[in-house]
Amino acid sequence: MSLKKNILVVGGSGFIGFNLIKKLKYKKKYRIFSISSKKKNKHRIIKGINYIRCDITKKKELVSKLKKKNIDYVINLAGYVDHQNIKKTYNTHFKGCKNLADFYLNRNIKKFIQLGSSTEYGDKKSPQKEKYKVNIKDIKSIYGKSKLKASQLLLKYNKKKKFPAVIFRLYIAYGPHQDTNRLIPYTINACLKKKKFPCTHGNQLRDFIFIDDLIHLLIKSLNNDKIDGQIFNVGSGKPIRVKNIIKLIQKNIKKGTPEFGKIKLRKDEILLHYPSIDKLKKYFNWKPKIKFNAGIKKTINYYEEKYI
Repeated sequence: MSLKKNILVVGGSGFIGFNLIKKLKYKKKYRIFSISSKKKNKHRIIKGINYIRCDITKKKELVSKLKKKNIDYVINLAGYVDHQNIKKTYNTHFKGCKNLADFYLNRNIKKFIQLGSSTEYGDKKSPQKEKYKVNIKDIKSIYGKSKLKASQLLLKYNKKKKFPAVIFRLYIAYGPHQDTNRLIPYTINACLKKKKFPCTHGNQLRDFIFIDDLIHLLIKSLNNDKIDGQIFNVGSGKPIRVKNIIKLIQKNIKKGTPEFGKIKLRKDEILLHYPSIDKLKKYFNWKPKIKFNAGIKKTINYYEEKYI
């Protein structure tokens, strides 16, 4: 029987991290470590996982917590939700990533997976492609700037030191266990509670991927040697109008009243935002399995059970 590999999930108590750890544990091939900066969320605790409380933006703390852990794979999903807080957003998404990469640079790990963001493209034309050259000065949000700086650092480490980093630029993931401050769970929650709820006009086109498809891809990438030093867009490649998503949820639940146009768009809002996923298909022979309608039904079922 082969020995289990050690895998570190940074941000393991978040929406993506929790779903990833659940799937990794089911596979029984890995000894799983999870890092979070906050106290464990009791709803996102899984038995048998090595939970570590650590602020990755503090280098000394990170070193003391990880120096005795012999890690084979790192998946960095760390995030800070309130992007209005410029310092914490920058520290979490760039400084935290740099601290992790610096720590593992000479430790012979097999893979460092970085969850990047579509905001790294700024307002580049859709479908957005990995080959686009992006100037950090053209990106308006501190979140996008921090993510791009992290990507650039990892690519530099790969080029100079063969650091086995790969970057997945995620568009929008959705599914069970997501916090209700996001569009899809927010809408489901409001409809289940028969509320009137304010929305934008909903004409924005966005790209969504069901959480199971994202998790499948992350796990598939662990032992792929051909992807080191590469950036991949992750989404469905098929944009959907926000208004149609809200209407689909309302139609399935048969309750709730969206008030379109009650929320104004941000001045810098991009109306059309979606990726080309041709590179992902080529390298992974992969495409999302869960159709959007089916993913929405699965997500609604989860929240219905939660509220019953």
